[in-house]
Amino acid sequence: MTGPFWERTLQRWNAVCWALYGLLAAAIVALDPPGEAKIWSLVLIGAVAGSYAMVVRFPRVLRPHAYLGVLVVALSGLAYLRPGYAALFMVTLPHFWIFAGSWRAAVVFSGAGAVGTLATSVLRAGWSAEFFTSNVVSTLIVYAASVLIGTWVHQVVEESHERARLLAELERAQAELSRAHQRQGAADERERMAREIHDTLAQGFASIIVLAEAARSGLDRADGRSAQQLRSIESTARENLAEARDLVGSARQYGGAAAGSVAATLRRTLDRFTEDTGLAVTAELAEINCDQQTRIALLRCTQESLANVRKHARASTVGVVLAQQPYGVELEITDDGVGFETARSRGFGLDGMRKRLAELGGELAVTSSLGDGTRVWAMIPLESEPLT
Repeated sequence: MTGPFWERTLQRWNAVCWALYGLLAAAIVALDPPGEAKIWSLVLIGAVAGSYAMVVRFPRVLRPHAYLGVLVVALSGLAYLRPGYAALFMVTLPHFWIFAGSWRAAVVFSGAGAVGTLATSVLRAGWSAEFFTSNVVSTLIVYAASVLIGTWVHQVVEESHERARLLAELERAQAELSRAHQRQGAADERERMAREIHDTLAQGFASIIVLAEAARSGLDRADGRSAQQLRSIESTARENLAEARDLVGSARQYGGAAAGSVAATLRRTLDRFTEDTGLAVTAELAEINCDQQTRIALLRCTQESLANVRKHARASTVGVVLAQQPYGVELEITDDGVGFETARSRGFGLDGMRKRLAELGGELAVTSSLGDGTRVWAMIPLESEPLT
């Protein structure tokens, strides 16, 4: 039995127990006539005190069960030497439950103490009805009561230990879960940064490369196309620089998208795409009231789709439709390019678009086949109605 409560209980009981033993020893010294009984009584009390001190101070030298054995012998001897000493068994009963270590051992040792006390009392005084009534019955009642109380206390202590164990396991599980959340949070943040870099800086650099190659190949022409491409390179580089500063400074209040109408934002992006590529773009862009996260997601999906058209589609026309539906806002981007097999597509851009939309409760569908162009459909649910 451990814990602050039992430690305090043990200290109080020990104080009472050893006070009684001290008074008993003093009474024996002062009142008992000289003789073997007096000597043996003091020896037995000293043996109990010494073995108790040993088991408390030096538990590796004297084990608790050895102390209980000494206690059983001492109680039996004292009950044999003097009438009334059998009552010491009642005083020392808690020690059997404190030092036994288990319910079974406590029952066995306390039972041995009761039997030894009664047996030596019979040897000293003989058997009689009065002895049976005054000693045997009272000792058995005390022993039975100690077993019942000790069993209950032992069960309470075991339950408290089990609760403590479960609480410790719960704390370990919570700590591990917290560490897992931290690791997942770090992984999610790395993925978010990678997606932002891909959707902004990487796409911008890709545009710069394409424009630079086109400008270099057209240096010999005098149609002014190279100058326009160089201006686009400068503009794209400046935008990339602003994006990089936003990413490094973690101050992406607008995620690289200027505040304002989502239709106007997409229109600027499409105009820039037409200027850079010369492709024909048809656009039907409805005025939609949405929050900034939705605006950014729609812009990134448009930018990624147009970047794929520029790099892979070999298309001549591109169509963009932004519309409000009862269930949310829809964005559709189509091209008449060479298409691709969607089952084999493992690009980071498409996965990034899906995850970005999923964070807002939306979804993405890409349909394409070789020679038939590509259709990208994105949907984001809206909580509020558009302003009229």
